Amino acid sequence: MPEPTVETVEELVRRQLSEAFGGLRGVVESAVPSVAFLVAYLVTDNLRQSIVIAVVIALVLLAVRLVQRSTPQFVVNALVVIAIGAFLASRSGEARDVFLPGILYNGAYGIALIGSIVVGWPVVGFLVGSLSGDVTGWRRDRGLVRLCARLTWLLALPCILRVVVQYPLYAADEVALLGTAKVVMGWPLQVATLLLMAWVLRRDSTPVTVPVDPTPPPPPFRPDDLDQPPGGPLASDQS
Repeated sequence: MPEPTVETVEELVRRQLSEAFGGLRGVVESAVPSVAFLVAYLVTDNLRQSIVIAVVIALVLLAVRLVQRSTPQFVVNALVVIAIGAFLASRSGEARDVFLPGILYNGAYGIALIGSIVVGWPVVGFLVGSLSGDVTGWRRDRGLVRLCARLTWLLALPCILRVVVQYPLYAADEVALLGTAKVVMGWPLQVATLLLMAWVLRRDSTPVTVPVDPTPPPPPFRPDDLDQPPGGPLASDQS
C-alpha cells in the first residue's frame, strides 16, 4: 500500500512522531510492566514475586503482538528495560533498582537530543528529511531548522524532568513515590508533550518541497544526431 501523501512539513512530523511513539497502544504497552511491578510490590512487599509478575505481563503483551503480526517494538523496549532493572534489583536486593535503567535511559536520551540542537542538527529534522530521501536537505531552510529545534527541545523536556524528579527519589530509596512518579511522568507526560508539539505544528504550514537541481538536464538523444557533422547543423552551414 503506498504511503499517504503529505503537503506540509508539520503534517509529516505529526505522522512521524505518532509512528515513533507507537500511538496510544505503544505508550500504554511501554508503561504497563512498570505499573504492574509497582502495584505488586506495594501489595506483597516481595521483590522477586513483583519482578516475575512484571516480566510475565510483558511477555503476554509481546505474545499478543506476535499473534496479531504487528510490530512488537514497544513491548520489546519495555521488556528489555524491566529485564535489566530486574537483574540489577536481584543482584542488589533493592527494589528501587528496577527503576534505575529508566532513569539512565531518560538521562542519556535527553542529553543526546539537546546535543543534537547544540551542534545544529536537531533530531526532528531527520524525520522531515526522510520524506524525500534527502536526510540533510532541511538544513538549507533556517526557518525549518528553528522549527525542528523547538520540537526537539519539546522531546527532550520530559526526559530531563523525569531525571530531575525521579533520581532524588531513587537516591532516597522512596520506592512507592518513585514508582508513582514513573507512572505519572510516563504516558500522561508523553501525551501532554505530543499535544504541545501538535499545537506548535498547527501554528505554521510549511510546504513540503523537494530540492531542485539547478543544472538543466541534457537534451534528449535523437537518432538524427548521428548524421550531423561535428559541431551540429550550424557547423555544416558555415563550412
